[in-house]
Amino acid sequence: MRTSYKRILLKLSGESLAAGTGHGIDTTRLNQYALQIKQAVESGVQIAIVIGGGNIFRGLKGASQGFDRVKGDQMGMLATVINSLALSSALEAIGQKASVFTAIGMFPIGEHYSKWKAIEAMRQGSVAILSGGTGNPFFTTDTGAALRGVEVEADVMLKGTRVDGVYTADPEKDPTATKFDEITYDEVYNRNLKVMDLTATALCKENKLPIIVFDMDTPGNLAKVLAGEKTGTLVY
Repeated sequence: MRTSYKRILLKLSGESLAAGTGHGIDTTRLNQYALQIKQAVESGVQIAIVIGGGNIFRGLKGASQGFDRVKGDQMGMLATVINSLALSSALEAIGQKASVFTAIGMFPIGEHYSKWKAIEAMRQGSVAILSGGTGNPFFTTDTGAALRGVEVEADVMLKGTRVDGVYTADPEKDPTATKFDEITYDEVYNRNLKVMDLTATALCKENKLPIIVFDMDTPGNLAKVLAGEKTGTLVY
């Protein structure tokens, strides 16, 4: 498989790992992700991954239920570390090297993140899994993904979701919603589309990091995106 990109930042949803159960980790879905990622590495692309933690704990939801917001967000950061360890284990089980980096010091669970260590790991053929968000409360994992994508000099951010792109409205709720093949950052903002939070979108815009939103839950889609096929929605 030919790839259009040298290095990517892949953002995965924690909820997608639950595969419809609403919580926890579905090992079938996890192993599907791992296989697609391994095949992408074998095609020559360097991969950094940021994965959410919503299948385990979401800080904002915790705050609405009485948790202190800072502690709730810290719990959410730990949830992303759990998912990152699960993904690294699934990758290693099929022969793909993976390195877990954490935004806050958590040795020996993962190595403390630095741009240069993550890039070196990717150059050595390892998948760099970047956990813990930004390491700060009040920032989503989408913002963490945008930040890390810019830092590691990714060519593109691939946002893998359960929806096959960006729509005029939520296609799961509005059957008349139509899909965009391409859309600008400004239009995402002006239409108030829920692609990513505004901080993440602004960070990508300022640093000219394009985003492709696509359905990661369908096996083979990651390869299609990397090959340059019209899959999902390009945000530029």
